[in-house]
Amino acid sequence: MEKTEKLIIIGSGPAGLTAAIYAARGNLNPLVITGSEAGGQLMLTTDVDDFPGFPEGIQGPELMAKMRKQAERFNVRFASENVVSVNFKTKPLVVKTESSEFRTQSVIIATGASARWLGLESEQKLRGKGVSACAVCDGFFFKGKKVAIVGGGDTALREANYLSKLCQQVTIIHRRDALRAQPALQELVKSKPNIDFIFNSVVEEVLGEEKVTGVRLKNIHNEKTSEIQLEGVFVAIGHKPNTDFLKGQLELDEKGYIVVTPEGRTHIAGVFVAGDVSDHKYRQAVTAAGAGCKAAFDVEEYLEHMHLPTEGNGG
Repeated sequence: MEKTEKLIIIGSGPAGLTAAIYAARGNLNPLVITGSEAGGQLMLTTDVDDFPGFPEGIQGPELMAKMRKQAERFNVRFASENVVSVNFKTKPLVVKTESSEFRTQSVIIATGASARWLGLESEQKLRGKGVSACAVCDGFFFKGKKVAIVGGGDTALREANYLSKLCQQVTIIHRRDALRAQPALQELVKSKPNIDFIFNSVVEEVLGEEKVTGVRLKNIHNEKTSEIQLEGVFVAIGHKPNTDFLKGQLELDEKGYIVVTPEGRTHIAGVFVAGDVSDHKYRQAVTAAGAGCKAAFDVEEYLEHMHLPTEGNGG
């Protein structure tokens, strides 16, 4: 008879690996399906200074390597594949990867969300060298410097407000002629003396070789170009939750995030969620890790109520 896992964790960022550590210590013998981009968004982050326990800071990839090593210490199993589809309408639950099909009593979805980028070659070249998608993560490195925020929604203005406390000058670049953020947030940002605005413009190129030195802008009405000098560019045009494989299986909101109950659970028994895949507010490594811990405890409680053994291998 085909083996049925007790727990499959989809995703291997801070949420997924923390869930794996706790689940393994709870004798659930979890299987982590890492995805092809194992480690999540922290693999694209250079300096992490806000994760507790690292007084000198740590590189994002190194932090994820340490988390994985800790999970391996508790014999967590890993499959380095992408999940292509799931069937949550049957019991056991079914998870399909590119080459395999797994049956499981429970699932934790921790696939995260990916920042939306502008799609410029120069932007990708300078990521981690002055281009960022997280002001809270990287703003400290631009203390006293001139930076730009690209975007005009709530996320962009929250990032601008945060950066205004650190940076000499913050310029908000928006492709429309008016901001889209909630009015109270607009009023707050417009009251800051070191925040200015460039409307009806798009970033045509991020300038610099080894680090950002400025941006070239194009006015969308008259197509005139201009350049401004600055040292940081924060792209804040939204995030895309990695939930395409869940359509038709779980309730998703209009932006694609997983809809959860007030307790942070999905509406399907045995299916749990952790991290940025349902969190579009905080989006921090430490909050994702905390959510992974909670999800592992919830799975353990769920399996106990199913009167399943919590020792040895699933079967």
